[in-house]
Amino acid sequence: MSRVAVAGATGYVGGRLVPRLLEAGHEVRVLTRSPDKLRDVPWGPRVDVVEGTLEEESAARALVEDIDVVYYLVHSMGGPGDFERTERLCALQLGAAAREAGVGRIVYLSGLHPEGELSRHLASRTEVGRILGHSGVPTLVLQAGLLIGSGSASFEMIRHLTDVLPVMPAPHWVLNRIQPIAVRDALHYLLAAVDLPAGSAGTYDIGGPDVLTYAQMMRGYATAAGLRPPVVLALPVLTPWLAGQWVNLVTPIPRGLALPLVESLQHDCVMRDRSIDGLIPPPAAGLTGYGRSVELALLKIEADAVETSWATSRGSDEPAEPLPSDPDWAGRTVFTDARERKTAATPDRVWAVIEGIGGDNGWYSMPLAWSVRGWMDKLGGGVGLRRGRRSKSSLQLNDVVDWWRVEALEPGRLLRLRAEMLAPGGAWLELRVDPEGDGSIYRQRAIFFPRGLAGRLYWLAVLPFHGIIFRSMAERITAEAQDG
Repeated sequence: MSRVAVAGATGYVGGRLVPRLLEAGHEVRVLTRSPDKLRDVPWGPRVDVVEGTLEEESAARALVEDIDVVYYLVHSMGGPGDFERTERLCALQLGAAAREAGVGRIVYLSGLHPEGELSRHLASRTEVGRILGHSGVPTLVLQAGLLIGSGSASFEMIRHLTDVLPVMPAPHWVLNRIQPIAVRDALHYLLAAVDLPAGSAGTYDIGGPDVLTYAQMMRGYATAAGLRPPVVLALPVLTPWLAGQWVNLVTPIPRGLALPLVESLQHDCVMRDRSIDGLIPPPAAGLTGYGRSVELALLKIEADAVETSWATSRGSDEPAEPLPSDPDWAGRTVFTDARERKTAATPDRVWAVIEGIGGDNGWYSMPLAWSVRGWMDKLGGGVGLRRGRRSKSSLQLNDVVDWWRVEALEPGRLLRLRAEMLAPGGAWLELRVDPEGDGSIYRQRAIFFPRGLAGRLYWLAVLPFHGIIFRSMAERITAEAQDG
């Protein structure tokens, strides 16, 4: 068995690869900026954790010390600012550290791309592959097509476009050829890379058995989901920028992620050859076709068994903004809305309602008002209210719940959500239950730290609605717990 390090373990693919490496008997070390975010991940206690980022030389060295194989699953699709510089720096740091530590192999998951001019994100990912390949450490670059699986950004974009729009005006790229790959097949290649002979390296395309247009993929999804296939109207007038705005508005994918996803579809993205088969044979049962990939993803969603999602993974390793400690709020201006209600329902029953909040269950008060605020956030380029949840019934630290992220979680007692919507200040929503005689007492607190005059005016503007929304929310949550 090998000693393996994973950079990007909190991402969509990394979060699925790590438990499979552990199941195969490998020792695993991961890098994360915030180790606390691994607290509720089932495999968290079984890995060695290095705190930091690849931008820090000391963290890169600690990650690869005494390691046989390093997985590089880091990329900044949708990241702000000069992401090319960050990706270049991280690749250089990791490559140098791996060379000095005598690492046997680097495995990098990149993307399929055409020859010629590339979007900024695809060009940056290609450059990362070149940097790692020239690091002096044998590097295996696997260039994958669109990943299709429960919770993947590509699948969610297809799913929501098809669910929402029976007739879809679309840019001409919906007729470009794409070779998607099931997440399970991508993991097959990544896992097999551990056991390759020493010195195995090179750049290889990986993809599923089907080459389709994006329009065909949407129709294939509709068939698998039991929907009427959409009518797709390819228009020559929609630029990548306009198409990205459209995707942002009609799907949960935020603008910062929608734009690079759309840009990556501007050209045919298919495998040049299947030389990977000579290095890593396909799965024994064969590669998973697109239709079956969609069926499996839908079954995972229906069974409430989604392992990782784009929403939870996106931003999962960003530094947190912890709520200032009570009771003095660190001397800052703060606005709060606190509610408290006694109920005959047991704490366990109240907690079940709290833990299931958001997503399909909604927010137990004025759904139209929540929807309007979500659309306002979307139109401004924010995440909106439709990111949903990874699981319908349970939560983990760092999970996404619509426009919130789980910042604190004490199962059976406390849930604190940090808002990721656009607002002139920081916002939190805290839901708590405590025993009270034969029943329980439910406590709810909305907290807002304004930023400048705009933040204060914002709070005053929404204050009348808060009086209705948060009162109704407390009443309906306790009623739901009692009736259940």
